[in-house]
Amino acid sequence: MSLPDTPVGSFADKLTIETPEQTALDFAVAGIGSRFLALALDTLVQFAVGLLAGIAAGLLLSGLSISSPKASLWTAAIFVIFYFLLYFGYYAIFEIVWNGQTPGKRKVGIRVIKDSGRPLTPAESIGRNLMRIVDWLPFLYGIGMLSAILTKENKRLGDLVVGSLVVREGSFSDLKPTWQSTDLPFGTAALPSAPLGADRLSAEEIALVESFLNRRLDLMPDVRSRMADQIFLRIKPKLTLTSEHTLSTDRLLELVALERRAASHYQ
Repeated sequence: MSLPDTPVGSFADKLTIETPEQTALDFAVAGIGSRFLALALDTLVQFAVGLLAGIAAGLLLSGLSISSPKASLWTAAIFVIFYFLLYFGYYAIFEIVWNGQTPGKRKVGIRVIKDSGRPLTPAESIGRNLMRIVDWLPFLYGIGMLSAILTKENKRLGDLVVGSLVVREGSFSDLKPTWQSTDLPFGTAALPSAPLGADRLSAEEIALVESFLNRRLDLMPDVRSRMADQIFLRIKPKLTLTSEHTLSTDRLLELVALERRAASHYQ
């Protein structure tokens, strides 16, 4: 990993990750300002949902406390669990379902990933967000803000514990495809008749494929073949392959990238 000499928290911070497939991916580290803005937006969502739930709970409990005191206790317990999930499970649930993003992060254009460039596992997302209890101390994320200021990659304690970092979403979309198809005309006409399922790949996985395709001509044949096989094995479970796909691994990665480009309307 390497970082240039840029001010901490700057949007210019860059992180270069060498993947296990020996492909370098560049990420723009999210600044403290963008993370705080995403947090503010998520807090507004939580507050709005919590307010509506509080009004509903008040109306429901006021009726149950008279007609069924025991039922009112169970209802109160359910709402306590709901508020815990709202304020602590909210981040983990969204980051698991939305591949490292919450509504606030998606609006701002940032995403949580592993230090290796891979998505967080559900357990890592849960662990990262449970640390918010400590990051919040003594108030308003005091410890989390201090940690972000003192670390080069703007990490709060939750990031340090699970080995994650927050990057700008543009890190993936800014990976400009410069390669050309090796044996078919470039464009949607080169796509196979049956979809490969490239739309199921994450932004990190597509970035990995594009990065390999951009630099493959600079690689020795044996290294190129080995890297293509490693990347293909990583994304294969998400693809839909039929018996007609008897092309080389290198060529299949091309088709995956072409299919994703066609779906994203950039060629």
